[in-house]
Amino acid sequence: MSMKKLLLLTACLLLAFSAQAQWTRRTNLPTLYIYTFSGNAITSKTEYVYASMVYVDEEDNVLEWDSIQIRGRGNSTWNMNKKPYRIKFLKKHRLLGKDRANAKSWTLLANAADKTLIRNAVTSAMGEFTELPFNPAYKFVDLVMNGSYVGNYQISDQIDIRRKRVDIVEQDFPLPDDADITGGYLLEVDGFKDGNCFTTSIYNVPIRIHSPDEDEIVPKQDTYIKDYISMFERKLVDDSFADKQDGYRSVIDSTTLIDWYICTEVSANIDGFYSTYFYKDQNDPLLYWGPLWDYDIAYDNDYRIQGTVSQLMVDVGYGATKKWINRMWQDEWFQKKVYHRYKELLDRGLVEHMMATIDSLTTLTEQSRILNYQRWGINTRVYHENVLYSSYDNYVTDLKNFITNHTQYLLTAFADRKPEEPTPPFVPMEYFYRITNVNTNKAIDISGTSVVEYDNLSDRETEDWWIRPAQGHYMIINRSNLMALNDPTVGATTPTTNLGTQLNVAPQDSTDEAQLWDFLPQGTQGYYNLLNVKTQHIANLSGGNAANGTHIISYSNDNRNGESKNRLWYMTSTREQLPDEWTGIEIPRDIEYILAYNSDTKQLRFATEDIDRLKFTATLYTANGQLVARFRANEAFDMTPLNEGIYIVTWTIEGRQRSAKFKK
Repeated sequence: MSMKKLLLLTACLLLAFSAQAQWTRRTNLPTLYIYTFSGNAITSKTEYVYASMVYVDEEDNVLEWDSIQIRGRGNSTWNMNKKPYRIKFLKKHRLLGKDRANAKSWTLLANAADKTLIRNAVTSAMGEFTELPFNPAYKFVDLVMNGSYVGNYQISDQIDIRRKRVDIVEQDFPLPDDADITGGYLLEVDGFKDGNCFTTSIYNVPIRIHSPDEDEIVPKQDTYIKDYISMFERKLVDDSFADKQDGYRSVIDSTTLIDWYICTEVSANIDGFYSTYFYKDQNDPLLYWGPLWDYDIAYDNDYRIQGTVSQLMVDVGYGATKKWINRMWQDEWFQKKVYHRYKELLDRGLVEHMMATIDSLTTLTEQSRILNYQRWGINTRVYHENVLYSSYDNYVTDLKNFITNHTQYLLTAFADRKPEEPTPPFVPMEYFYRITNVNTNKAIDISGTSVVEYDNLSDRETEDWWIRPAQGHYMIINRSNLMALNDPTVGATTPTTNLGTQLNVAPQDSTDEAQLWDFLPQGTQGYYNLLNVKTQHIANLSGGNAANGTHIISYSNDNRNGESKNRLWYMTSTREQLPDEWTGIEIPRDIEYILAYNSDTKQLRFATEDIDRLKFTATLYTANGQLVARFRANEAFDMTPLNEGIYIVTWTIEGRQRSAKFKK
């Protein structure tokens, strides 16, 4: 080393060590101190420079690295004043703890174009909710560069092949002659056409091969993956493209495809199809989709496309991936799958999860963002921001309002694109429900023990019902008094005689058939009849009267069930989780049990010496992942109405999820 370089290195280290007394957190967040050995700013996104780094965590513990490498990163974001960076350790580190990757390379996202600073993080949280296999980290820190505070940054993963990142086989280098080159490949539809990029022959989609690295990939690997993508496109363009065995579905993983696509639409990321990651593993014929990456201009944060709150990105967004997706939208399977999966995510509380994430992150980053905007200004346009405010709260309010309105729009947009299909069987989740009449849009309520209709009011607990499986049917239990919906009709009945008795609520008794109900699907609009097991009567709004307090009565079960709006109802989840003390869910310990299916009786049941101790809920899916039913473990489930085929049961016990597969 020359004397000049040695003096520079010594000066840099002295500067760093002299600052040791100041190695404390600037705010409640961890602080990251980086000192380049030269003392100069980072000016290149291709050439690394050496630096030292100090990380002061939430407990004021100090972690030090005397030598790392750092360079710039990003495309358009690199041209902003607040720069993003990529850091590289000399050896692998679990920078973010045991739940994250052990890796050399990490990113420091500036989020400069996102005044909330959290759009990328909220999107990762959405990916976690949908259970996409990998979602980039979002650890917020304060960054000090060469002694100067430069702002709030997000430590995140470098997108690469690795455990707890894109967890597929990484091919050897140098490549052995007998190597299996079927995987893994990390790919990106890349509108910038950076790196090792080729363009497909049918749809003209630019594909970047990230892994194997462009300096390591050999011709036969290059040829293999290009041919594989060409085969996928041929299947997609073919007349039989919608065929499950011969069409595009034979080479794509439908679960990650649908969840990645829904997340792209929920976020309204106009660049979601301009940069799209996907990958292929070894000895696996499927292409997997994700991870979600680069969402700082999503959620209506770019003025180049207006009105995204009520538009689909597959119609107006940038990028070539939408050529593939628009073709998939011509497949009825895709149309139905997107709608039903999206509705399932909404029912599970997707929007509430995103709102809770926003609230949590805005609270967490408050001190840091105040410093950040003292440095950078909160009302200065740095890219294509759609709005500018002087208040951070206004930006967050806009983000929340957009999510609320856009997710509601998507429900209609996805429904409009799917073919009409019969109303599916009603499968309640562990939430409270409102049961609303189609004719009046008023909810089933109680007055004393009498059952009536009343205006839908969000704070009216007498309109909230717990729909609980019981004896192969359902009990409908009122939130306010824990009493069960009951048909008190006296005397012998047939479906069309002894009609007109007002329904009431009664103390719960799962052996009383007057308290057991079935939900009969009607039409294609998601409407149901409520059929009482004992009387075989239908719950009916008396006279179709819209006045509050109108009786709900036990009425005729006949060929007008699907036509009379007075006897048609729809269920709306309040998305408020049922209390554990209600459901009886507990963690049984020291108990042996089995799950068995009886092909003669068509009964699926758990069995143990003390069945009452099994108070958890099991979930039943078809082999392709469609939710069929939920049932309590201490009650048998009747499979008779279901089609023959392979089914999967999942349940959680002692904090661990279990599953079993069987054939009906």
